[in-house]
Amino acid sequence: MTKRVLVLEDNLLIAMEAEEILKSLGVEHVEIATDLTQAAALIEQQTFDFVFLDVKLGSQTSFDFAGVLIARGVAFGFVSGYGEDASFPAALRDIPRIGKPFSDRSLGSLLGLGVNSRS
Repeated sequence: MTKRVLVLEDNLLIAMEAEEILKSLGVEHVEIATDLTQAAALIEQQTFDFVFLDVKLGSQTSFDFAGVLIARGVAFGFVSGYGEDASFPAALRDIPRIGKPFSDRSLGSLLGLGVNSRS
């Protein structure tokens, strides 16, 4: 069971909705980061079983941060509110992702599909 999850989402209401759903799915601890700086600090301070990455974070994307997660062997998946398929870097095109609005079912399935480079 996934016990510790980080949600990187720049919209706090959406992040809080994700937290509520994840806790209803049995996740014990959820941290929210609303930008890349917060997410990087949390990854340095804590260990996470899974990370949900919002693709578009204002004028930035979470693609570089995904590389950090791959290097650390942290399981993750993307959540996207846009049709960004064409803009995904080739190295990340096969990473599991779900669209927004998400549901308990879609978040739960992404938890089961996330990529972990240690697998």
